Amino acid sequence: MGPQSWSCSRGKRRFRDSDGTPRLSTRANSPGKCWQLSPYGGLTGPFYGLPRLAGGRVTLGTRTRTHAPAHTEAFGAASSALRPALDAPRRPARVLAVFPLGIYLEIRTDVEPSVVAVITGEATRLPNAVVLGDPLPRMSVGDDAAVGDGGIEIGRMTVRVRRWWDPSPALGPVGIDRLEAALPRLAEVCETSPRRPGLDPEGGAALLARGCADGSLMSAITAAEQLMGLGPGLTPSGDDMLSGVLVALRRLGEAAGVGRAVWLADWLAATVAFDARTRTTPISATLLHCAARGEACAEAVAVLRGIAGHHPLEPAARRLLTLGHTSGADLAWGLRMGAAAVVALDEKARAGA
Repeated sequence: MGPQSWSCSRGKRRFRDSDGTPRLSTRANSPGKCWQLSPYGGLTGPFYGLPRLAGGRVTLGTRTRTHAPAHTEAFGAASSALRPALDAPRRPARVLAVFPLGIYLEIRTDVEPSVVAVITGEATRLPNAVVLGDPLPRMSVGDDAAVGDGGIEIGRMTVRVRRWWDPSPALGPVGIDRLEAALPRLAEVCETSPRRPGLDPEGGAALLARGCADGSLMSAITAAEQLMGLGPGLTPSGDDMLSGVLVALRRLGEAAGVGRAVWLADWLAATVAFDARTRTTPISATLLHCAARGEACAEAVAVLRGIAGHHPLEPAARRLLTLGHTSGADLAWGLRMGAAAVVALDEKARAGA
């Protein structure tokens, strides 16, 4: 027996099957009038002549409503080197690298620092870093971010700075005799450590050491151009060694009152800063710009303070040597070269006087 039609007050045509079960007609006056009590399991919803399954009900799938994760706000301590980037108007950035202890963001700008490191407290405190007390958000290389207007946006997290720290603290006056006494102690720690620099110390590194000790700007620049970008990784060994030399020349030269060392640091820094973006990785280029201003990671600053006699040198040097695969050793060798150059330039100045 075929379906029999029946009518309702809303003007739709309905039908009953041979067993008396009502079903909706596909000829409803309009889709807006198709919201009915379903004959298929008592659910509500639009039914446009859905077929019946013999011997059972039709089960309609449902999807749980999900909500986007809440936007969170985190607070951290930032290097004062980042003030220009954070105080500037908001600019787009992208995730350059992701590690368990840090996220590196590249800002789309021509102003340094162009790379900002957002790190946890367990990571090396780089001179371009913001240190968070909260867990890092999950990000992938290439994800969008933003830096400026007083904060950093990564994923659904906005980072605000609550305090600042100085990546280039002044050492205060230091006698040249103290530097002379510290050099063999630093050399002993480096030479007895299993951690070695990533480059042959007798190559471009030796040329840089001789050029700085002689006060020869031409030789120092020639060596710097050979070393820049030399070596694998995000921070090539040549760049780390250059950073150590630049920081030591400037900070120890100022502390010991060796003007020729500061003069050499100024000119060498100008050359390195000019070439960095085209000669090495974005992360390393930013760290070279920091070193050109005398800014360094906390472990390198601790070694400088140890050389100046403000705290024990040997433990600080051992901590520095443990950084990265070769980065710590490269920095340590660079600091040695810079400190030795300060002593040599002071001797030359005294001999000339």
